[in-house]
Amino acid sequence: MEIRQAAVIGAGVMGSGIAAHLANAGIPVLLLDIVPEGAKDRSVLARTALERMGKADPAPFMSPEAAKLVAPGNLEDDLDRLEAADWIVEAIVEEPEAKRQLYHRLEAVRRKGSIVSSNTSTIPLAYLVEGLPESFARDFLITHFFNPPRYMRLLELVAGPLTRPEAAAVLRDFADRRLGKGVVLAKDTPGFIANRIGGFWLRTAIHEAARLGLTVEEADAVMSGPVGIPKTGVFGLLDLVGIDLVPKVAASMGRLLPPGDRYREQAFDLPLIERMIAEGRTGRKGKGGFYRLREEGGRKVKEAIDLATGRYRRSERARPESIEAAKTQGLRALLTYPDRTGRYAWAVLSETLAYAAELVPAISDTIQGVDEAMRLGYNWKYGPFELIDRLGTGWLAEQLQAAGRPVPPLLALAAGRPFYRSEAGGLEQLGPDGAYHPVTRPEGVLLLADIKRTTEPILKNGSAALWDIGDGVACFEFTSKMNALDGDTLDLLARAIPLVAERYRAMVIYNEGTNFSVGANLGLALFALNVGLWSEIEALVQKGQETYRALKYASFPVVGAPSGLALGGGCEILLHCAAVQAHAESYLGLVETGVGIVPAWGGCKEMLLRHMTNPHRPGGPMPPIARVFELIGLATVAKSAAEAKQHLYLRPEDGITMNRDRLLADAKARALAMVEAGWRPPAPPAGIHLPGPTARTALELVLNGYVRLGKATPHDRVVAGALAEVLSGGDTDITEPLAEADLLALERRAFARLVRHPASIARIEHMLETGKPLRN
Repeated sequence: MEIRQAAVIGAGVMGSGIAAHLANAGIPVLLLDIVPEGAKDRSVLARTALERMGKADPAPFMSPEAAKLVAPGNLEDDLDRLEAADWIVEAIVEEPEAKRQLYHRLEAVRRKGSIVSSNTSTIPLAYLVEGLPESFARDFLITHFFNPPRYMRLLELVAGPLTRPEAAAVLRDFADRRLGKGVVLAKDTPGFIANRIGGFWLRTAIHEAARLGLTVEEADAVMSGPVGIPKTGVFGLLDLVGIDLVPKVAASMGRLLPPGDRYREQAFDLPLIERMIAEGRTGRKGKGGFYRLREEGGRKVKEAIDLATGRYRRSERARPESIEAAKTQGLRALLTYPDRTGRYAWAVLSETLAYAAELVPAISDTIQGVDEAMRLGYNWKYGPFELIDRLGTGWLAEQLQAAGRPVPPLLALAAGRPFYRSEAGGLEQLGPDGAYHPVTRPEGVLLLADIKRTTEPILKNGSAALWDIGDGVACFEFTSKMNALDGDTLDLLARAIPLVAERYRAMVIYNEGTNFSVGANLGLALFALNVGLWSEIEALVQKGQETYRALKYASFPVVGAPSGLALGGGCEILLHCAAVQAHAESYLGLVETGVGIVPAWGGCKEMLLRHMTNPHRPGGPMPPIARVFELIGLATVAKSAAEAKQHLYLRPEDGITMNRDRLLADAKARALAMVEAGWRPPAPPAGIHLPGPTARTALELVLNGYVRLGKATPHDRVVAGALAEVLSGGDTDITEPLAEADLLALERRAFARLVRHPASIARIEHMLETGKPLRN
């Protein structure tokens, strides 16, 4: 069976988001909802949802083409159209009876053998199929997406005792390869895995913050970066997802969980939350939440709520000493720090980790499934069992005993052994049987982290490494903070190119950081500027150009494999690769103008070449020049790999991988396919003909219009003027062909002039201090 068409019932935030992501995978989707009483447009709910998603930021759709694949409809006029769907996703209100009534209607119209699934977040499958015929139960599963469906990677898959194995296998493979999900097999228990543990963690964190007298800022500072949790922490996360969900989830879990479950015992009264909901203070979607922004003197002031009084006050950044202790001494130091923030960290984490250990194998057969669910569903850097290993299983058991609390059986079974260990070249996990078992990956998944456990790098320095990933393919990895590029990165890449040419067949440029690369290391550049090392900066620019050019004309194919941000120099290296296999969530852009400079590692040159040789461009030299001027001048960042193709940051023939875990394997396969096809390095382009001063004048006229409208600042004018000079070819004439070296020289000259400008230096300083561009 193959998923070729789908339908989603329920056009709320989750249902419409699921429909959008199915369309991102290239699947035509029918989106249905009820007919509102008295509605002239009987499909208004689905149609309105599509309109809302078209304006949403972050965007549910990866491209305008994907949006065209979703057709709106309603449950009265279009129910018979479900016969064409291979997969029907139900995403209506969380009420079992309402869902069952819908399923009876679906059973009457769906095609035999089509798959039906529910997106329920808490209701067990057994409740949902009560009273339904066996023919329905055989084709029914739970597919619990996390919001927003495009961006959150977790999909919890629950099959029932009657579910056809083929149906589960089809959805698991489709969700993995086509939707890019990390599919975790969950047991049919309330809340499944991530929300069972995540909900317990949140309620415990709220209660303990109030009990110990912490501010929301202190609680979020502790329960975020120091433990590998996103910077939203607890209260910021609740504002993001909606505070009104807290009592709903608690009530549902309270009804469904058995007596004696720790989640039910932790069912604290939360009067402040009830009051906030009654007053419409439900978080970002309401009148504020635990945090809010208030206008004061024309400026927005951030406020935080006092957990004791419920009144707002100006928010203050928390810097607990316990966090500094954790940075230097590790996670144990945080949990044992002798102040209220240390007691808070212990109270929340000890409860959460002990609860997670109590639940295996009840909610998942493996600790790997639990850890993956929390990493992918809540964006934790470490899952609960990985956190326990950071503390030490023996240490945690001793601390629980000392506090007079029970030690969960699985933790006692570990008996001081780690939950994960590297053995015989592979990663193993401790099972509920007390034995270690291999950590398995789905077929076709290749992770650099696994390779690192069994091999040593071919080359390595402080900013990069080169690895052998098998079959004659090498992998070049950035390793600096945020994968920023510096002289060491370029040095190692310059060493890697001849070595790979001698010993290997191809090379992939890839890493498993959150972002591929944020570009050049601005901190080092600013230091050099402040001490007047102009020659060092210019030498780095020259080295970057030479190294990237050597990469472009290497005797072997180089495949770039980005995920996340690929900005500035990180985008430029991809422009010089023979091919790119990009993760769907890759965000490419040449953003140098934001810090007062222009791309100077060949970015201007490569974008000009791509747009001037684009067979679909309008005639004449000016349209491609103007388009590149717009993209670079406005520091345009593509919001998906699909959009990157529209801007020609990626070529039309470059590949897109939906699942992040499959990116390295896909890039390696792409490189080997190029070798087998007889790949040869490209010939340098013939002379490039650019109009020179006439083009520069035309671009400056456009810029003057932006200045008059107040859309460009004085220094924007300076930077854009330098960019216009590069893209127009300088003082050339359109009859004079320019070589690549000529364009690179123009990049260097413009960069050298701008990087000395005080306003550019101010932009770099501001970006480093605030992470935001300065509009000077």
